[in-house]
Amino acid sequence: MIKRSWIYVVFVIFLFSCESSPYRYPWLNPAVPLQERVDSLVSRLTLEEKVSLLMPRQPAIPRLGIQSFRFGGEALHGLAYVGRATVFPQAIGLAATFDEALLYRIAVAISDEARAKSKAIRQLDAEAGTACLCFFSPNINIFRDPRWGRGQETYGEDPYLTSVMGVAFVKGMQGDHPRYLKTIACAKHYVCHSGPENNRCLNNPQPSLQELAETYTPAFNALINKAGVKTVMVTYNFYHGVPLCANKPIIDYLKNQLHFRQLVITDGGALDNMHGAQHYTPDAVHTVVAAINAGIDLELGNVFQHLPEAVKQGMVRESQIDSAVRKVLALRFLLGEFDPDHMNPYQQIPVEVLHCSKHIALAREAAAKSIVLLKNKNHVLPLRKDIKKLFVLGPTATNGDVLLGNYNGFSSNMNIFLEGIVAKIHPGTYLTYRQGCRLDEPNVTKADWADVSHQFDAIIACMGITPHHEGEEGEPINSPANGDRLDLNLPRNQIDYLKKQRAYGTKPIILVLTGGSPVITPEIYDLADAVLYVWYPGEEGGNALADVIFGDVVPSGRLPVTFPQSMSQIPDFSDYSMNKRTYRYMDEEPLFPFGFGLSYTSFSYGGIRVNKDRISAKENCKIEVTLTNTGRYDAEEVTQLYVSYTGNLKNKPLYSLKRIQRNYLRAGESKVLSFELTPEVLSLADEKGVFHVFPGKYIIYVGGSCPHRRSTALGAPAPAELTLWVER
Repeated sequence: MIKRSWIYVVFVIFLFSCESSPYRYPWLNPAVPLQERVDSLVSRLTLEEKVSLLMPRQPAIPRLGIQSFRFGGEALHGLAYVGRATVFPQAIGLAATFDEALLYRIAVAISDEARAKSKAIRQLDAEAGTACLCFFSPNINIFRDPRWGRGQETYGEDPYLTSVMGVAFVKGMQGDHPRYLKTIACAKHYVCHSGPENNRCLNNPQPSLQELAETYTPAFNALINKAGVKTVMVTYNFYHGVPLCANKPIIDYLKNQLHFRQLVITDGGALDNMHGAQHYTPDAVHTVVAAINAGIDLELGNVFQHLPEAVKQGMVRESQIDSAVRKVLALRFLLGEFDPDHMNPYQQIPVEVLHCSKHIALAREAAAKSIVLLKNKNHVLPLRKDIKKLFVLGPTATNGDVLLGNYNGFSSNMNIFLEGIVAKIHPGTYLTYRQGCRLDEPNVTKADWADVSHQFDAIIACMGITPHHEGEEGEPINSPANGDRLDLNLPRNQIDYLKKQRAYGTKPIILVLTGGSPVITPEIYDLADAVLYVWYPGEEGGNALADVIFGDVVPSGRLPVTFPQSMSQIPDFSDYSMNKRTYRYMDEEPLFPFGFGLSYTSFSYGGIRVNKDRISAKENCKIEVTLTNTGRYDAEEVTQLYVSYTGNLKNKPLYSLKRIQRNYLRAGESKVLSFELTPEVLSLADEKGVFHVFPGKYIIYVGGSCPHRRSTALGAPAPAELTLWVER
C-alpha cells in the first residue's frame, strides 16, 4: 500500500511539472545551461537523425521541435547568391585598404544584412527553416602565387595582414553578444590551398614545418585564438601525400597546436574526391571512416549518409558521431534557434537594413580607400571638376562585371565607372565616351576613335581584366587555365590600343586598371601619366573612382600583393615552398612592391627612437616615430612597420610586416606614432616550426611601403629605421 502511494505521489509531481513548464521540450528552456540542453537533445536522436545533422541541408525533425537548417552560405564581400544585398569591394580590394577597423564595420553591415535576409526568407516562406546565418567566409589562404585565380578572394600575400583583416571580419560577423552568435564565420581553406585550380584536388603541397608555421597557419591561429572563429573548412587537396580531409596529423595540428575546439568541416564535395579522383579509399564507407577518424565533424556533400553503415560494421563508434552532432547543435543554440525571439537582440534587426543608405555609403568609402595610386607623373591627378573636355574610353568603363569579383551579391545600385565620372564633373564639361577596344580580342572593325583623343584635355582609359578571366575552378569563361592566369599581362589588344592613344597626342592619360591580381605589363605604366589600380570595387566603384580622380578623396590604398617585373620571377606554380615567393622571400626587384601606394600629398618619417635598444627575448619595447604631412593635401597615411632579423637562421624572411596604423594628417601636420613590440612581433619559426625570439640584431623599418629600395624609387617616402638588439 505504501509503495502504491509513492507511485501516486511521483505521478502527481510529474503531471504538475509538465503543466507548470511552458516548454514542450527541456532543451527549449533558455534557463538550462547550454551543454545540458545539447546533451538532452542529442540523447533523443536516432542514429539516422544524428547523421542528417552532419550535412549542409539539415532537415526538420518535427517530433523534437527541430526546424530545418541550411548550414552554408557566402559573405566574402557582402551576401552572395541570395538576392538583393550591398556589394562591397572584393576581398583583395578590402585588403588594399590596410584598414582593419573599416573591415570590421563592413562585416557588421554584412551580418546585419544576413540577419535581415534570414528574417525576410522566413516571411516569404514560413517553412523555410533557418538560412543565411552560417557562412564560409573569410578566405584566409595566402596569395603566394599571383597566377592563382582565387587570390582575389584573399587578403593578399602577407600572413600578418591576412591575420588582422581576417580577425576583424570574423569579429564583425559573429558579433559581441555574451549569449548569442550573430552569424557563424568560417576560416578557410585549411591549410595549403592556393592553386593551381586546374588540378586543385590532386595538388600535393609539401611545405616544410618552418613554412607551415611562418606562412600557411598564422592567420588560422589568429582567427581561432583572437577572434574565436566557430568553424574551419578543410580543403580538397593532398598534404604530404594524404588528402587533407583524411589527414589526421594536420587536423591534430589544428586542434592541438592551434587550439581549435569547434566545428571542422569539409569543402564541398571533398569526400567524394577521396574515393573518386584521388583514389585514396576504395568506397564511400571507407571514406567516411577515414574522415571521422581524422577529425572531420561535418561534410559539405552527402557521403556522410554512409555513416550508419560504418557504425553497423563497427568501423566508427556512435559516440564519435555524437561528439560532432554536439558541436553542430551547440552552434545552432548559440544562434538563438531554440530560444524565444524576444531574447535575442539580433532577431530584432529589421529587414530594412538590406542595402540601406548607410551600407551604400560604407561601400563607397571602402572602394575609395582600396584604390591604389601607382603613378602620378607631374601631379596630373587630381583632375579639376570643371575640366573643359574629357574623353572616357576602354572596355571596363561601362562593364558591370568588373564591379563584382567572384562570390558576389547583387544590388540595384551597380554604379559603373562612366556613371560615377559623369555625376562628378561640372555641368558645363564636354564628355565623350567610346569603348575603343574589346576586352581581350581585336576589334571587328577599324573604328576605335584613337585619332580624336588629342581634342580633349584629359583621357580616362578604363582597362584591365574581369572576373571572367580569373576565379574558381571552371567558372571564369575567359580563362584558358580553368580559373588561373598563366599570363599576368594586360590583354594584347588593350596594350596596342593604349599605345595608339599615346601616339595620337600628348594629353594626359589616366589609366584605370581593374583586376583581382597583378597586371604586370611594364610598358602600360610607361604609356600612362597616372595609374589607378581599383581591383573589383563593388557597387559603388564608379562613384569611388570619381571621388579619387577629382580629389574629393586622396588615395591611400596599398598593394596587398607584389607585382613582379615578369613571369620569369615567379617560381613553379605547384611548388608550395616559399623560396623566392612574395616580398618576404623574393630577392629580385619587383615592378611594384608589396605595401606600395602613392598619395596626392607627401609624407616623411623621422625621429625614430626606442625606449630600449637592448632587450631580452621576453621583454617588450616601445618604438616612436614622427610622421609629417609635407604636402598640400589633408590625407590619410598607411604606416607599416617591418622587422628584419640579420642573424644566421636558415630560410628566414628578408623582412616581415608586423604592425599597421592609419593616420589622418592635415597638410603640414606632424604626429608622433607609437608601436609596442612584443616578443610575438620579433619571433621567427625554426626548422621544426617552433617560434623563438632569437638573440642578435634586428632592424626595424617604419614607413609607407615595404622597405625595398624600389619603393622609394617609385615615390614612397623613405622609411625610418633603427637597430634593436636581443640579448641571450
